[in-house]
Amino acid sequence: MTVDILPVAGPVAHLPPPPGGRWTVADYERLPEDGQRYELIEGDLRMAPAPNPEHQAAALRIAHHFFVFIEAAGYGRVFTAPLDVELSPVTVVQPDVVVILNGGAATITTQRIVGPPDLVVEVVSPGTASYDRREKRDLYAAAGIREYWIADPGHRAVELLTLVGGAYRAEHVYRGQAVIPSQVIPGWNVATDLLFG
Repeated sequence: MTVDILPVAGPVAHLPPPPGGRWTVADYERLPEDGQRYELIEGDLRMAPAPNPEHQAAALRIAHHFFVFIEAAGYGRVFTAPLDVELSPVTVVQPDVVVILNGGAATITTQRIVGPPDLVVEVVSPGTASYDRREKRDLYAAAGIREYWIADPGHRAVELLTLVGGAYRAEHVYRGQAVIPSQVIPGWNVATDLLFG
C-alpha cells in the first residue's frame, strides 16, 4: 500500500528548546546522535525527512562532476551531506553538495565548514522543495553564497541562482543538453541531463 502523506522539513517538536528558546551553534553541537538530519536556521532547530534514492543518486552524480572540475583540477574542495556548514552563530545547514574554492570566504575546520561556501546545491524532493526554494534561498543569499543550484530530479532540471547585490537573481532553469553557465566552476561544460543519470 502506498502512503500519500509525506513528511516535510520543519520545526523540531520532540526536543525541548534551550533556555531562552533560541538555539545556538553550541546547543546544536549537543544534539543527540539519533540519526536525524537537523539544521539550525537563525536560532530555530529544523529537521528534514530522510532523502529518497532518487535524491541521493542526483546528489552523488552532481558531486562527481564537481569533483572532476574542481577538486581533481586543484581549484578547491567538494563535499556532500551530511556535513555542517556554519553560516552564523545561530545558523548551521547541511546542503546536499558544497563547493569551497581556494581563497574563498569559507574555512574548512575539523568539525565543519565555517563561512559561506562559493556554491551550494540542494536536491529537492517533495518534503523539502518549498523549504529549499524559500527559506534556504533567502538564508544563502544573506550569507553571501555566490551560486545556488536547485536540482530537481523529478523534472531533470536545475535552477541557477546567482548572487547580485545581496540577493539571488534567477538566471534560468536548465535541462536536457543545456549547460549551466556557472560563474563559480572553471570550464564547466556538462550537459544538465548527465547530472541525473
